[in-house]
Amino acid sequence: MCGIVGYVGNRSAKDVLIGGLRRLEYRGYDSAGIAVVDADGTLEWQKREGKLANLEEALAQADLPFAGGTGIGHTRWATHGRPSDRNAHPQVSGDVAVVHNGIIENFAPLRAELEAEGREFTSDTDTEVVAQLIDREISGAHKGDFAGACRAVFARLEGAFTLVVATADAPGTVIAGRRNTPLVLGRGEGEMFVGSDVAAFIDYTKEAVEIGQDTLAVITAEGCEILPFVEGAEAESREFTIDWDLEAAEKGGYEYFMLKEIAEQPEAVADTLRGHLVDGRIVLDEQRLSDQELRDIDKVFIVACGSAYHSGLVAKYAIEHWTRIPCEVEIASEFRYRDPVLDRSTLVVAISQSGETADTLEAVRHAKTQKARVLAVCNTNGSQIPREADAVLYTHAGPEIGVASTKAYLAQIAANYLVGLALAQARGTKFPDEVSAEFHALEQMPELIGEVVKGLDHVREIARELADSKSVLFLGRHVGYPTALEGALKLKELAYMHAEGFPAGELKHGPIALIEEGLPVFVVMPPLHGRSLLHSKLISNIQEIKARGARTIVIAAEGDEVVKPFADYLIEIPETTTLLQPLLSTIPYQAFAAEVAAARGYDVDKPRNLAKSVTVE
Repeated sequence: MCGIVGYVGNRSAKDVLIGGLRRLEYRGYDSAGIAVVDADGTLEWQKREGKLANLEEALAQADLPFAGGTGIGHTRWATHGRPSDRNAHPQVSGDVAVVHNGIIENFAPLRAELEAEGREFTSDTDTEVVAQLIDREISGAHKGDFAGACRAVFARLEGAFTLVVATADAPGTVIAGRRNTPLVLGRGEGEMFVGSDVAAFIDYTKEAVEIGQDTLAVITAEGCEILPFVEGAEAESREFTIDWDLEAAEKGGYEYFMLKEIAEQPEAVADTLRGHLVDGRIVLDEQRLSDQELRDIDKVFIVACGSAYHSGLVAKYAIEHWTRIPCEVEIASEFRYRDPVLDRSTLVVAISQSGETADTLEAVRHAKTQKARVLAVCNTNGSQIPREADAVLYTHAGPEIGVASTKAYLAQIAANYLVGLALAQARGTKFPDEVSAEFHALEQMPELIGEVVKGLDHVREIARELADSKSVLFLGRHVGYPTALEGALKLKELAYMHAEGFPAGELKHGPIALIEEGLPVFVVMPPLHGRSLLHSKLISNIQEIKARGARTIVIAAEGDEVVKPFADYLIEIPETTTLLQPLLSTIPYQAFAAEVAAARGYDVDKPRNLAKSVTVE
């Protein structure tokens, strides 16, 4: 997500920071800024919405020297507050500057506490709360104790965050701390570096230090002291030598970005869920709809394109199951041309990674003209679709460089489940304890996603063996059907192969004519426990295609002994409920498509003819 750079040493901090931010541009961002402290204890800072060039132009025009050797820099991917100069980082309070990656979940009560003391805020960010708290500590209980002030504040924070702090009260010192989000230090000769990843400083040093969970580093030019947030707790760190070049560093050591983004999916789902259950209630990021307006909803339309459309098909099962509201899923480019029946009691859920998808945006505008309510599920804060919606739920997948969606898709599925729970909560079709139970089940999924990601080598072996196939079919029932569609889409996008996804029950109504000797057919099996009828039906479908010579690649829950005799290739995933299974069963399809594309010599990150954000109809 956000890019962070810090420096303490004898070089021009400004030059190091700008260079580091330029190397982190691949992460995606909507604003950039730096803060520099000179040897005399003067704090200078500048920030600008938009590209790094805007910041460089502002620095060139500024009547400030920015001559110090201590500084912090940031490229922001908006979460709290739209992209703007005032919401850009660093956030400054008094003589304290803070840059931040992540989400402070308890920022609202902390902000209320500060406002009750008469403090005024100049931004919409959760980050400014941290700057104000540290400024208060340095001015009061921890006067003259920079590290003590940061420890006191960091220990009060909830959520996932990397924080890097500089202050005019301590020239020559930067403090960095982390919980659940990346932070790495670089060790040079008489200088130290900070980065959200090693690409920030790889031009200067290959010697690095990784600091542990709930740990901060007090950084000076001579080195760093590692401390726990809480006195007496253990402070972990690990030194290592970077053996990547810059290009590999940007990709986290992976061969291509899509592999890195597949590996980031546990964090993407966890970040999307984080902070959305407050006092036993599901909360959205932005809501301009009253509870009564949500209760009055009697029909849901989901509009989306591509992978987002498939995430909407998964959502239909959850929404109808949890709320008993009829839900239709529409391809956005077709929505307004068929004259759908919409009114004030209709909720249109618009799903878009970029928030600028032209077809989806036009569907939203059509819905608004018909007085329907619109809820946006989006990965880009401040984009056009959320601005025109009545409510917004942001996926916090961070920027995706690979054109074929992976982590953004899984984050959309997770967000869609939250939409379903929010509606069930508003309509009273689920009791509060049931809503909490469903949410806590979702909270367990990132760990299971991580298990699937770690076990993908077997999938890649299968992909290399089948890479020369002319066609691949994908079958599923219930939520396995949209997963089959997504698997087929990934293979089309990346490997340029004929691939089709079908509801398994439709085989005998035509598609079975495609089955021939040696044809690879993927099948997603529902959990044996809880959906035994679905499971037995799919066993019958597998037998039908095996009888005609197909090779079956079966994705099934660990311990499913019933399906093993019918699988030519078996891919096991952790067992979960049927509704939540797409968060796991999709991942092997992503890895399979990427590996087939690589085996065929294609560019995995930039498939031909495709764009990441489709801004024309």
